[in-house]
Amino acid sequence: MTACSSSTPTASGTSAPATAPTSAAATAPVGENFGTGCAAVPKTGAGSFQGMSGASVANAASANPVLSTLVAAVKAAGLVDTLNSLPAATVFAPSNDAFAKIPAADLKKVLADKAMLTKILTYHVIAGKKLTPEQVIGMQTTVEKGTVDVTGSGEDLTVNGNAKVICGNVQTANATVYIIDTVLMPK
Repeated sequence: MTACSSSTPTASGTSAPATAPTSAAATAPVGENFGTGCAAVPKTGAGSFQGMSGASVANAASANPVLSTLVAAVKAAGLVDTLNSLPAATVFAPSNDAFAKIPAADLKKVLADKAMLTKILTYHVIAGKKLTPEQVIGMQTTVEKGTVDVTGSGEDLTVNGNAKVICGNVQTANATVYIIDTVLMPK
């Protein structure tokens, strides 16, 4: 992660890779990744925690094999540039297993309906904040203009009563990502 990298600190005491926006690097939450799902994240390379920390959120997700279905959905909705350009965000990222819970015919229908897909995907994003595990608890307003309710404490977090965080506090250059086991559906 940026705060733990071997780069030399600047005069202000912070360090950041050249590709990270300075505002995102300055607000990066301190802490470790947590959850049983973190074991599936590659140990090295662009899809690893270290690799993802220097890339914008959609680019970081595209390198992580745990999130390949999400990446396909983000591309189908045309949201790659939108997500990558957010100065700061918190993203609840459904794993491939989360998407596998949706019947194949229903998933195919959603992927073909750009408006519905955009509504669902933007419901997973909180813009303007890289929330730490402590800060993410409570009601959060999403880009879709709905709200999600994060409950629990420490490493036991649930979103909307049914989506468990299986790998939390994953840092990218512009977002904190919480990988979840269920796709969230807006009201």
